[in-house]
Amino acid sequence: MDTTTQTASIDTRQTNPGVELDLPKIQPLVQPELDTEVAGLLASTRYPRHALGRVESLLQQMARIQHAPGQAFAGIALDQPQLLVFAADHGIVDEGVSAFAQETSRQRVEEVLLGVAPVNTLVRLHGFDLTLVDAGLAQRLDRPSGTDEDVALLPRKIGHGTRNMVLGPAMPLRQAIAALQAGMDVVRHLPGRVLAIGDIGVGSTACAALLLSRLCGVPLPDACGRDQEQSGGLDSLRRQHRLEKLQLAAARHRKAVTPLDALAAMGGFEIAMQAGAMLQAASERRVVLVDGFVAGAAALVARGLCPAVSDYLVFGHRSTEPGHRLLLIHMQAQPLLDMELRVGQGVGALMAWPLLQAAQALLPIQRQVT
Repeated sequence: MDTTTQTASIDTRQTNPGVELDLPKIQPLVQPELDTEVAGLLASTRYPRHALGRVESLLQQMARIQHAPGQAFAGIALDQPQLLVFAADHGIVDEGVSAFAQETSRQRVEEVLLGVAPVNTLVRLHGFDLTLVDAGLAQRLDRPSGTDEDVALLPRKIGHGTRNMVLGPAMPLRQAIAALQAGMDVVRHLPGRVLAIGDIGVGSTACAALLLSRLCGVPLPDACGRDQEQSGGLDSLRRQHRLEKLQLAAARHRKAVTPLDALAAMGGFEIAMQAGAMLQAASERRVVLVDGFVAGAAALVARGLCPAVSDYLVFGHRSTEPGHRLLLIHMQAQPLLDMELRVGQGVGALMAWPLLQAAQALLPIQRQVT
């Protein structure tokens, strides 16, 4: 059994003096004996083999995450679940790549703080603790009157939105590293065994498409949704304009091919923080419940920095973004749900949460404990 811990210190000091990224240690999850034990607990002579289908593989993954090699299997713990929502703005919105104005990011954040956003309903329903992180909104963020005190607000602003990546890098490399480290630090201070991760930010799907294209070799028109461009009308013209602007950005940053360089050139502060949060959560053996396309792009970056992180990721759903389907294929991941969501904020991750609870409850050893 290979139990080698993956860790790295990415030294960029030759081109960026004083800039270095220390990654946490992440244990690859290969435990065939544990997989067999979990499958045996679910087996019954009255049903065919693997009768519970993907529920069995989900339980095996959660068991591997929470039980280090040599530990006796004592069930799955889903206590104190946390939702982190990272919010930031993107300079490329100036190029008209989104149907929404940049200020919409702040408005969506304020809805979450007031407790009236879709994600707030699901947080209350499922008993999650919600932390909203200002990773880099363009405007100053203050709590509005009548705010929901159950929503924690963390100011971790790296910058007032990224730069316009059509004209230059979205952020300096030092800011990308600072955002990754900030995401790690946020997770270190949270309790619980499960971390759901979502995001808010107008223009973020443009970054996700660019990162998917660059890190996975997906043609940019496919990452943006080539199959939707035949609908005609204003939507078709807007999509074509968006693609042209993203092609300009991709061409300008054609030399940014490593995960860290691509993140700095074409990413966002919230994407970097999500990637850092995933890495830290994996190092602490937490189940990481990933939301939609943008969070998936952060997972691509995290996997590029430390491949073992993939073992800890549970993808909550497949969104309507065509690029999200391709991203999941490249991550070799099967999402738990496909509800045609486009809302972000972690809604898709929390919609999938009852499946984790149901899987946990189906373990005979879990029923004995409770």
